[in-house]
Amino acid sequence: MSAPATTPPSLRKTRGSGERSPRSIAFAIVLWACLVVAVLFLLTLIVTTLVDGWDRLDSRLFTEYPSSRPQEAGARPAILGSIWVVGTTAVLTIPIGVAAAVYLEEFADRNTWYNRIIELNIQNLAAVPAIIYGMLALGILTLFGVQQKNIVIGAALALTLLILPVVIIATRESIRAVPREIRDGSLALGATPWQTTWRQVLPAAVPGIATGSILALSRALGEAAPLLLLGALTFVSFDPNGLLSGYTTMPIQIFGWTARPQAAFHELAAATSILLLALLLAMNGLAIYIRNHFQKRW
Repeated sequence: MSAPATTPPSLRKTRGSGERSPRSIAFAIVLWACLVVAVLFLLTLIVTTLVDGWDRLDSRLFTEYPSSRPQEAGARPAILGSIWVVGTTAVLTIPIGVAAAVYLEEFADRNTWYNRIIELNIQNLAAVPAIIYGMLALGILTLFGVQQKNIVIGAALALTLLILPVVIIATRESIRAVPREIRDGSLALGATPWQTTWRQVLPAAVPGIATGSILALSRALGEAAPLLLLGALTFVSFDPNGLLSGYTTMPIQIFGWTARPQAAFHELAAATSILLLALLLAMNGLAIYIRNHFQKRW
């Protein structure tokens, strides 16, 4: 008569362990409670902002300049300033970020000490607070003898330093997701490594690169701290017209209006916040569309 089969000790389930243990259930309840509380606070904030600023979300917000009289004020310079600053940031960030990611992922020797240091610094810089990049940009402008710090190119420099690590990391992940077989097939047909990267790898990685770049630029659009450190103006009554022009952005304009005691300025700040939120949601929606529509399944 054969002995009954016994379960190995490593496979035996102890009482109170696993996903249904009291501790696991209590931890899951706490997590869901935190999520519900955070969502409720977010919804309350969004609804309150919509209620406060809906009446001022009209054409005056887009066409009028800031004024001491809130009924005549608008956010035209802030809207144009945001376009100038974020557009310049995109021109500076995307080519440098993509080029750095291509070098590190396709051509760099990962065994050399300086490449390992570069990769470590890129990963660490992605978590540095935004205000630090404002201080770094301020130091760079001072080093080059720029007297007027509150200019479009200075703001773009600070935001470029802020989102460049994010763009590099997102681009590297997109390049890494391209199957190795595509590279091997291109090289087997006689293409050089650069031709393979330019004509095969980069086109296949464009959806991920575009998604990461748009999300990084949406973060730059909502930043105010590094720009305030550079002396960005909170009251601008002119349209920015170049890289050396003074400017303000929507987050800075919101900051300036919320500091005023009049309730009408708070309504203006709420209306501008609605516009900024709509732009951020549109950019994130565009990133999701690009990812879902153009991403290839290997």
